[in-house]
Amino acid sequence: MSDSLWGALNAVFFNLILAMMLASHLRAVFSDPGIVPLPKTNLDFSDMHSGARSPLKKSENDWTVCARCETYRPPRAHHCQICRRCIRRMDHHCPWINNCVGEYNQKYFLQFLIYVGIASVHALGLVALTWFTDCSSCKALDEYSQHKMLVHSVVLVIESALFGIFVVAIMVDQLQAIWSDETAVEQVQKRGPYRPIKSKTALLQEVCGHGQAIFWLIPCQDLPKDIVPHDDYTV
Repeated sequence: MSDSLWGALNAVFFNLILAMMLASHLRAVFSDPGIVPLPKTNLDFSDMHSGARSPLKKSENDWTVCARCETYRPPRAHHCQICRRCIRRMDHHCPWINNCVGEYNQKYFLQFLIYVGIASVHALGLVALTWFTDCSSCKALDEYSQHKMLVHSVVLVIESALFGIFVVAIMVDQLQAIWSDETAVEQVQKRGPYRPIKSKTALLQEVCGHGQAIFWLIPCQDLPKDIVPHDDYTV
């Protein structure tokens, strides 16, 4: 199989998926998840502690004050105890990327899950194909090589199945969070949707961009800033 066109095509496909997976992972790790900038000068919150009227305008009542960052934060921003900063539309802090999953890098995190899932399914499919089809070159191997190949196949199946099930579960959870317009933090708080529910396509476009759906899978395309919600808020 390794000397055939089928083997070459699978090698190209696997390395392509691996490259996309690594690229999306690096973008999720090193991209800004949506850190709320700290004020250049210290803000005075004494009027709020004394029970006076909030300095926020009536149209900006959804802004909140972070006691840890000592700054105003936009709607749906939450404080991450690990990053020690407020993150816009924070979903959760992921140890896989050592970063928060927020407004600006959720697309890359979702891409990473998709490519890991594809790689797992591809590996399972190749192993299943070798088990249920005759391999003339395999029969020519000695008993030790055949045993080693069997052990390798079993380990690969277990590893691919575990990773595949895990990332698919997380991917489904992420898609449900996007389509319900409610992050994991907001689900725990049980405050309900922040705004009227939009169509699933519109919500995906807020995360992945307004371009063609095929480009949503490309980890080198940044999210256009003109579709990032809440950019019109100012302090």
